[in-house]
Amino acid sequence: MKRNKIIFYIATGLLTALMLFSVSMYFFNHEEVSKMFTSFGYPTYIIYPYAVAKLLGLFAIWNPNFKIIKEWAYAGFFFAFILAFFAHFMIGDGEQIGAVVAMILLIVSYIFNKKTNS
Repeated sequence: MKRNKIIFYIATGLLTALMLFSVSMYFFNHEEVSKMFTSFGYPTYIIYPYAVAKLLGLFAIWNPNFKIIKEWAYAGFFFAFILAFFAHFMIGDGEQIGAVVAMILLIVSYIFNKKTNS
């Protein structure tokens, strides 16, 4: 259905914008992101590989030929957003809403991807 595709494209587009903002922060505001990762207790050496993984995940989600890899990308984002939510929640910085928004967009994207490709 056309409606399902529109919902998929809107949710996935907004998720992509959010992820590209995150990736740009990782690459271009490394010092600030390093402080955040340190406050979470995460090693800072994972920042660049994590940014690349996010880009690869977005590529997989948008590529209709990568059915199995797309499932893995959705799963990876799912766990990343859960971990991001709890990392922000546990340190009490109030920034967990971004993870909630990302999770909602991810779930909508996943559901409507399934509806349009079934």
